[in-house]
Amino acid sequence: MFGAFSSIDYQSIRASTPAETAIKRLNGIGEVLSGLDISEIHSQADMSRALWTLDTADKCVRMILTEFRSARTTDVVREAKSLIGLIEAARDEISGLRDDGRILS
Repeated sequence: MFGAFSSIDYQSIRASTPAETAIKRLNGIGEVLSGLDISEIHSQADMSRALWTLDTADKCVRMILTEFRSARTTDVVREAKSLIGLIEAARDEISGLRDDGRILS
């Protein structure tokens, strides 16, 4: 499992403000990504699926930032930037599998 996502706080928060709604959605994306197990990538198809998941998550994070533009608080921006950074790190790690020749065709 890609450990960086396991440190995300998944506490359930009640969304009483738009910023809290954005944080809740970002936490949900992080929760989905925490299930991404890079050690289970053994084929090109596995790698493609993992990269597709990361790309989709990245787009979702960016859509949340756009949707909650007026409600952007330090917490929303920090959480989004954290997720984007973790997504990029996971993408790099997966790409490294291909570069190291550990992915079978």
